[in-house]
Amino acid sequence: MRAIVVTEHGGPEALTVTEAPVPSPGPGRLLVKVVAAGVNYIDTYYRAGHYHRNLPFVPGEEAAGTVEAVGPDVTGFAVGDLVVSSSTTGGYAEYALVDAARAVPVPDGVSAEQAAAVLLQGLTAHYLTYDTHPVREGDDVLLHAASGGVGLLVTQLVKLRGGRLIGTVSTAAKEKLARDAGADEVIGYEDFAARVRELTGGRGVDVVYDGVGKATFDGSLASLRPRGLLALFGAASGAVTGFDTGRLASAGSVYLTRPTLVHYTLTTQELRDRAAAVFDLVSSGALTVHVGATYPLTEARKAHEDLEGRRTTGKLLLVP
Repeated sequence: MRAIVVTEHGGPEALTVTEAPVPSPGPGRLLVKVVAAGVNYIDTYYRAGHYHRNLPFVPGEEAAGTVEAVGPDVTGFAVGDLVVSSSTTGGYAEYALVDAARAVPVPDGVSAEQAAAVLLQGLTAHYLTYDTHPVREGDDVLLHAASGGVGLLVTQLVKLRGGRLIGTVSTAAKEKLARDAGADEVIGYEDFAARVRELTGGRGVDVVYDGVGKATFDGSLASLRPRGLLALFGAASGAVTGFDTGRLASAGSVYLTRPTLVHYTLTTQELRDRAAAVFDLVSSGALTVHVGATYPLTEARKAHEDLEGRRTTGKLLLVP
């Protein structure tokens, strides 16, 4: 089978097309014939060595496809089932292994491409808006990278829950996408905290959803109302380091959390319940999945270059 392999950490050039044997599912595992794999920032962190993974490895944690073989001790799945997982082992390949306990059945009315495009980012958008800070009617929300894959989904969920969404973007084309998704106000990154204060009558927002990190962190803190919450769920511009907790007091006794998806899908049941809620929104038409670009598997390097170069909107997919 064809697979993308990282033999040493580095930039997008570290992604190489290789012929590899089709893996065999061990106990508790499924072998999945990949229809589509999601491209996510976490893949770039593993590729670059920011997160640890033993070399060599096939990247890609999110993939959807049909079950090709079922390992020992697996129940509830059969050959031919359509499944998706954000805990895939080696999704950038024609075949991948999936832990059956972290596999999600794809319901009728949702395609493999939609499932691969929405699972990880949809679960993220869901836990942010339903649990980290449950958006309430009338809440003012600041969202960075509002035209990105997570951003477009968060925007829609905030509006579904009755919030007012202020989104940051970097280009006019991205502004249009954010507005089309329902953003009430769209602003640039320059002096965004001051603009947020203007737009909220000086009060500040109830919550900031910040997946950018280092470049936006200070402005995000400055955008909050007293006792507001900064949910720092990503670090696309780099990690925030050396933080003085006294700044939370001076910013208005605000709250700071660094949530990750794994802690909002701790059990198989929680994972599948949250995924089912997302899929219900997709199949009903309440949540639109925007696929910004689809790349052949062999162009994984270009997908990473485009993602890190901020040339993308919505979700990126690799198709074997």
